[in-house]
Amino acid sequence: MRIGFFDSGLGGLIIMNAASRALPDHDMVFLSDTLNVPYGNRSPEFVYQATQKAVEFLFKQDCALVIIACNTACAIALRKLQQNWLMENYPDRRILGVIVPTLEVALTKEHTRIGLMATSATATSDVYGQELRKLNPDIKLTSQPCPLLVPMIENDGRQWVGPVLESYLKPLVKQDVQSVILGCTHYPFLKAEITQTLAHLGSKAELISQDEIIDEKLYEYLQRHPEIDKKLKKGGRRSYYVTDLTQAYQNAAQEIAGQTIPFIKTEL
Repeated sequence: MRIGFFDSGLGGLIIMNAASRALPDHDMVFLSDTLNVPYGNRSPEFVYQATQKAVEFLFKQDCALVIIACNTACAIALRKLQQNWLMENYPDRRILGVIVPTLEVALTKEHTRIGLMATSATATSDVYGQELRKLNPDIKLTSQPCPLLVPMIENDGRQWVGPVLESYLKPLVKQDVQSVILGCTHYPFLKAEITQTLAHLGSKAELISQDEIIDEKLYEYLQRHPEIDKKLKKGGRRSYYVTDLTQAYQNAAQEIAGQTIPFIKTEL
């Protein structure tokens, strides 16, 4: 069996690429719903249905474990899928998200003022705030919706991102945040630009980026659950599926992987 990674766009590929470095021998499958990206501007009903279809697709690709590497999908669909749909349909499989592991790492910084950059859907859901209050109710979280970032990344518009980032980061800097969670797996693409903009605004806030977190958390999870790890094939094979394929997407994917990726187009 294999490990699956799902995202609406490119961000999940960054996460799987990082996981591949931590677990190079594990067989992995990537699925991107590029036909419907970005999820951050979609309705909750759409996101739930699309996420369920994507997870089921990966289970049918022989995945024992699926990482939802999309913060919007995690915010809207993860808990419901885990508690209801999974137990009824695939009780021997597992679905993991990226939000709680990210907050666990954020809390190790011992910062009391944390900023969050996220899609509109993730910010509106307040899932980061809800989970953070469970872990430490004394932390102040300031959320900033960033609806333009994913379309700019997916459509090769990063050269115009500077003024947009400045408008999104100013409210966080005004709150004197000590760290900024990149609450969308696309945002690691912009780490350099975000760091530069924060410095320009006079902030020394530390970035918390999921591509530096999820690989280690996944490794630790498999160490804690050898019964799952035993099921996983260790041939180092990779498969890549998309629901649509543009040249801009292929170029960005090649930048992430350092090589041309043989995407297979599919329907959900």
